[in-house]
Amino acid sequence: MNTYNPDKAPDPVRWLALDEQRRIQLAEKYHRAARARLPNLKAHAIFHAIVENQIAENLAPVVRAVARLTSEGLTRHEAIHAIASVLAAHLRDLSNATTDENEAAATYADAIDKLAAGNWRRT
Repeated sequence: MNTYNPDKAPDPVRWLALDEQRRIQLAEKYHRAARARLPNLKAHAIFHAIVENQIAENLAPVVRAVARLTSEGLTRHEAIHAIASVLAAHLRDLSNATTDENEAAATYADAIDKLAAGNWRRT
């Protein structure tokens, strides 16, 4: 796999077979070529890779969210950004709280299940 396009789902087997650094590099390469103006390209690419990993691993709330958000009018790329925004907030909350792994996973899944295109566009 030599290219990444967030508007096209990568083959899950091929994606997961890549080294994590390579996944991040592919996301960076895409955004550089698109001339995306980002405050931190590396961090942005890392979040892309994490969300793509969750999709490839068939994490049900994330897979449902991509389908729901795209049916609500977001592009797949925008849906990845919306999910990444929930992930970023979740990671921030985790760093400020003491919670067990199961509770954290349930909280993340619940937040992803509540994610809607209209709400995300307003943020």
